Parts: sequence; structure tokens; C-alpha cells
Amino acid sequence: MRVLFLSLAVLILVSFDSLNYKESDEKQQINRMLDGWHKAAAEANFDNYFGMMTEDAIFIGTDPSENWGIKAFKAFAKPYFDKGKAWNFKMIERHIYFDSSGKTAWFDELLNTQMKICRGSGVVVKIGKEWKIKHYVLSITIPNDNVDEVVKIIAPIEDVLIQKGSSK
Repeated sequence: MRVLFLSLAVLILVSFDSLNYKESDEKQQINRMLDGWHKAAAEANFDNYFGMMTEDAIFIGTDPSENWGIKAFKAFAKPYFDKGKAWNFKMIERHIYFDSSGKTAWFDELLNTQMKICRGSGVVVKIGKEWKIKHYVLSITIPNDNVDEVVKIIAPIEDVLIQKGSSK
């Protein structure tokens, strides 16, 4: 009986260890893909950049008007890539989480950008053996102590958008 119990305990520990290893390996793959995605933009490599996104991806930028499906985002981004200068985001910190299937993950990251620190967040899905970006949101971070100042700057612009949105 004791041998059976010990065997079962070892089997459970090995199973948990292999699950943790798999999740760790998947996190490494996602980290490499996201780092490569940011690098492709910095190098203005249009095909690599958009090749890391799904065919139905959504990109939400920092401006209220920037909510693009992949086709519209490609059209917006192409002139920047064609000039050889897109954007250069360097990851400062990243957190990755998985659903129970292990085929969908979501993440948040802090980025060093030309706009200073921004936050990116998104959803990635595993297609075959590759992770691809399905949804990405880029936000400018604002320290809490400076929110009132920023609101004063953006209020005249955003009040118009709020009014248009509430009249629908």
C-alpha cells in the first residue's frame, strides 16, 4: 500500500512539473514572438511584423480613432514601413497568462517608446505551432498625480467625441 501511495505521489509531482515546464516553454515562445514583433517594427519589416498577427487581428492605438482591423492597420502602417522607419518599442516588463486549453494567452507589457512609457496588452492564440497576435491595445501611461493636467489638455478634443458617441 505504501509503495502504491508513493508511486501515485511521484506520478502527480511529475505531472505538475511537466505542466509547469510546458507553460514555461509556451511563455518563452510568446516572449520571443512579441520581442520579434517589436523588432520587426523597429526594422520596418512589414512582412515579418504583420506575419505575427492573425488574419482577423485588431490593433487599438493610443488615439481614440485608432481601432483597426488588420486590413485598415496595414494600410495605416505601410507608409511608415515603406519609409524604413516604423516605431521602436522596447519591452521593460511583461506578464503572460493562459486559459485552461493552453491555446489562448493574454499579456500586458510596459514599453519604452518614443512616447516614453506605454502599456501594451493583448491576446495571442496558438495556430499550429506558432503564437500569433489576435488583439493588441497600446496605451500611453499617465502618472496618477498628473491626470488632472492631462484631462485639461484632452478635454476639448474628447468632449466632442463623447458628445458624438452619446448622441448615437
